[in-house]
Amino acid sequence: MIGASASTNWADVLSEGRLSGFVLICLAVWLYAADSLVTATIMPSVGRALGGYAYFGWATAGYLTGSVLAGATSGILALRFGLRTATATAALLYAGGCVVSALAPQIFVFVAGRVLQGVAGGWLAGLSSVAIGLLFADRLLPRVYSAISSIWGVAVLVGPMLGGLFADAGAWRAVFWMFAVQGAIVAAAARVMLPAAEGAAATAAAAWPQLGFIAVGITLIAVSDLVGDVTRVAVLDSLGVGALLLALRLDARRVVRLFPPGSGDPRTVHGAGYATLFLLYVATMGLTVYGPAVLQTLRGLSALAAGYVVSAEAVCWTAVALPVAGLTGPWPSRLIRLGAAAIFIGVACCALVFDGGRLAWVVIASGLIGAGFGLSYAFISQGILGALTGEERAIGGAGIATVRLTGAAVGSALAAAVANLAGFAHGFSVSAARTAGVWVFVAALPVAALACLGAWQMSRLGTVRNVAAP
Repeated sequence: MIGASASTNWADVLSEGRLSGFVLICLAVWLYAADSLVTATIMPSVGRALGGYAYFGWATAGYLTGSVLAGATSGILALRFGLRTATATAALLYAGGCVVSALAPQIFVFVAGRVLQGVAGGWLAGLSSVAIGLLFADRLLPRVYSAISSIWGVAVLVGPMLGGLFADAGAWRAVFWMFAVQGAIVAAAARVMLPAAEGAAATAAAAWPQLGFIAVGITLIAVSDLVGDVTRVAVLDSLGVGALLLALRLDARRVVRLFPPGSGDPRTVHGAGYATLFLLYVATMGLTVYGPAVLQTLRGLSALAAGYVVSAEAVCWTAVALPVAGLTGPWPSRLIRLGAAAIFIGVACCALVFDGGRLAWVVIASGLIGAGFGLSYAFISQGILGALTGEERAIGGAGIATVRLTGAAVGSALAAAVANLAGFAHGFSVSAARTAGVWVFVAALPVAALACLGAWQMSRLGTVRNVAAP
């Protein structure tokens, strides 16, 4: 197990000129972490201001798709242009995307800005990992990564507050101006805080054909939002899923890969693990994308209150993950199954309580989904890496992020298709919100059930071993 030495402390992390680089990395991670949380809270206000309710889910799906494509190419940018130039350029592009969203006169321009933010944000997240490997010795990494986890925790608490305050004040555009300024600050800081050339390992090629099929698959599912007919929605969604499966099939035959060998086979531990993660994210994105809109429309909650109700998922994830993190022996396999079951029950409870009943039950249902992730996510990731050989673990770790983002993008698009069929394409009416508040979650139940089967399969194939984080 790789860990910090007894003599390692925060003074070691920040000494020898590393303070400025550490601060810059934290800023870049904050931008990526807070962006999605803030935007989910303000999206109902964006929909009312710009119209285009049918494209509501595209703001999230586009952002995540951009992150998938960019995250796989961040190493190339660092290799070709140097860490300093690549980070500064990505931050400027992020700021530009925020400006586009802030000035958007209609929903298509807004979505274009979100896609640009996703691409640039994915680059910033990937380049931050490169910077960590370059600036910090192995013995310092546990503390660095714990700091990054803390930033995500802060984003969970602060993100909904920022989005809610701006939305309730009728100033949702100011959110993007605020992040544009932060992006410009990161760009300027990168020019003076980072070395001109990067010395960490970086891949010389990207898996463009596989990424292309992933992009096509997500796009087909997103386009199904607009057809307004169950049969055509089913056809487009099936074609989209087919494109994603083709990406896996193609990946198995390529030299430059997104995933380790056997990742598309549910009969392997890591194949079952990837499938489980993908399905869990698909099943739960309806809460993130449509939860605030339904709560504001049906219950008259402010954007701030609705954001915090939905953020119970993230809070419970963190609260549950910490106590179980050190469990070993038979517990990891048990918690993978228990976590998937908790998520299934949480999604089912959301279908029952979102359109009526006490608000406390909505918080409990959201929290149950988060608790399920807290119980299982780390152990699923651990099991995937534990099933791989040493040379496969680097690509396996990157594959976890790709699967997570792809599943979230697909889940956003599928939730939007269901919500539009329920009436959200024509506006946030009470009747549409009541229907969507049930069927967005009911439609996700079969996916959550498949995730439970994947979790059971993963734990059945072998005991999850304890492995060091990549």
